[in-house]
Amino acid sequence: MTFRPATLLIAVSLIAIAGCAKKPPAQLPPAPVDNTGPVTPPPANNGPLPGSQEDFVASVASDRIFFALDQSDVDAPSQGTLRSQAAWLARYPQKRVTIEGHCDERGTREYNLALGERRANATKNALAALGVDASRITTISYGKERPDATGSDEASYAKNRRAVTVTIQ
Repeated sequence: MTFRPATLLIAVSLIAIAGCAKKPPAQLPPAPVDNTGPVTPPPANNGPLPGSQEDFVASVASDRIFFALDQSDVDAPSQGTLRSQAAWLARYPQKRVTIEGHCDERGTREYNLALGERRANATKNALAALGVDASRITTISYGKERPDATGSDEASYAKNRRAVTVTIQ
């Protein structure tokens, strides 16, 4: 008996397809369970994790203080904000912070980096005077590179002349 190549090809294809057929499972899965009883609600969100940056922002008067044009002096309203930050830091003595100094868009890059540094250092010194260990505080100046407000008006400039406290540990 001789097979033609086409017949042989069809026979091999049918055998290959038959070998790919799904086999029934040896054991069927269990029947579904009726869960129509009371549903337990998920645990309530009790706010930010204690000691986190979110907790810091939620707990203090503000995470930032603001400065007058070309100034780096910490004024009276800013002192109140820093008192609340110092109290939070006293509750979390293991936390470290970075003070970011910022400026508005006016002035040269170099001038604003220097002014941002003076603002960050003035904020650090004020926190240290309120009892925060200075070794827990680092400073950085961003000058005018990271504006909070993008407008070119006095309201935007005022928002950008700031020092921001950020928890880092």
